[in-house]
Amino acid sequence: MLEEAERWLSRRSWSVADRPVDRLTAAKRASGATVSVVLPALDEERTVGAIVAEIRRELMERAPLVDELVVVDSGSSDRTAEVAAEAGARVVHRDDILPRLPAVPGKGEVLWRSLLVTGGDIVAFVDADLREFSADFVTGTVGPLLTDPDVHLVKAMYDRPLGATSGQGGRVTELMARPLLNMHWPLLAGFVQPLGGEYAARRSLLEQLPFPVGYGVELGLLVDALHTVGLDALAQVDVGVRRHRHQDGQALGRMAAAIYRTAQLRLARGHLVRPELTQFERGEHGFVPRTYAVDTEERPPMTGISEYAHRRVA
Repeated sequence: MLEEAERWLSRRSWSVADRPVDRLTAAKRASGATVSVVLPALDEERTVGAIVAEIRRELMERAPLVDELVVVDSGSSDRTAEVAAEAGARVVHRDDILPRLPAVPGKGEVLWRSLLVTGGDIVAFVDADLREFSADFVTGTVGPLLTDPDVHLVKAMYDRPLGATSGQGGRVTELMARPLLNMHWPLLAGFVQPLGGEYAARRSLLEQLPFPVGYGVELGLLVDALHTVGLDALAQVDVGVRRHRHQDGQALGRMAAAIYRTAQLRLARGHLVRPELTQFERGEHGFVPRTYAVDTEERPPMTGISEYAHRRVA
């Protein structure tokens, strides 16, 4: 690891216990900063309600830390929206945000659009498929932004068990993202969970960054934040254990392809000869190829969207 990355690791890595909630609420009052929490959700009725309820109870009712809690539903076919609303979230449907621009499928698309329907100076993102959710995921990532004005983006780090096996849940991280970062952006080699979906950032940073529309969004934001605000403005906080719904190997392959594409664009802004991924499934008469398009589209920085500029003025 580069010496600079090692120094960053010791200086900008903390535990959630380092910043108790009462300290954070005091810092929030002193700074006047507002906090938005966003959950991107697609068919997560089994888990989204418990996450919303925990955030409302611990960080809105018991402690005035979170000012708005928004679930952005990206087209669920189950009761995700109803469950989230019943638990106390404001639910916004993806297609109702910036309707002049047709939405495309993808998590990054939802995160990008969420900037238009939230107002917090600090925006925290939390995946909606987490089980045994703790408010620490929010306090951990928001904490350094409230207490240190030099920090602009904070990623959660945690153990990711795969079933009963500890530490084996981040398969795409270990097989794709970590090698890419170590080889091409070694300053970011100290991030334990570079692809984790729980992180917070200042709006002033997020609105300057392009958002890959699909699975490459976490890597893209991290790399672009490095180039925009520098390594010392990035941090990570240990929040314990993350338990969630795991995807199968083929879905992970598609995720890895999108992440590779995101990295490639940032390395050369080049053109893939064939931005597709072919995988194989065993059928009745042998292996059958299935070809999927790799996410190649990105949304521009939000500051270039006229509706966002008008909302900020208003």
